[in-house]
Amino acid sequence: MDFWSVIERRRSVRAFSKETEVSKDAVAQVLRAAILAPSAGNRQPWHFIVVRDPSLRKALAEAAYGQEFLAEAPVVIVVCAEPQRSAARYGKRGAELYCLQDTAAAIEHILLAATALGLGTCWVGAFDESRAAESLQLASHFRPVALIPIGKPVSEGPRETGRRPLEEVVEYRD
Repeated sequence: MDFWSVIERRRSVRAFSKETEVSKDAVAQVLRAAILAPSAGNRQPWHFIVVRDPSLRKALAEAAYGQEFLAEAPVVIVVCAEPQRSAARYGKRGAELYCLQDTAAAIEHILLAATALGLGTCWVGAFDESRAAESLQLASHFRPVALIPIGKPVSEGPRETGRRPLEEVVEYRD
């Protein structure tokens, strides 16, 4: 799939086929794409946890205020920031902003790579960080910032979603 097709096909998927697993190779490809994302000062302040265990996926769904599709996806990638990795070079701004921007770039690479592989994803940011961290027994220096369910979408065709026109969101200062 070419780049523009991937961008146009990417959408949030909340219903996954129960018959189709996600191979370890597909997960590895998606994670390879994630680590190619840009980061401030090349600090790469991210850490990824691949969750296949059904009880852990259920715990993550509960931490995400009952978003059950997390438990139904065959894989959930938990994207964590490592604020101190950025802070070591950029201080408070690195810890509070750059590490989140950097993990957001990695998350977008995950979403696009999964789409290119014919998989569906959803960027879930609505969750209780403490509960998610506790469920995963995360080390204290990691901050979970997104839960990304990955699986074969039940519905194949991308649905059109409205987008604000460029004229509404762009200013030119020539």
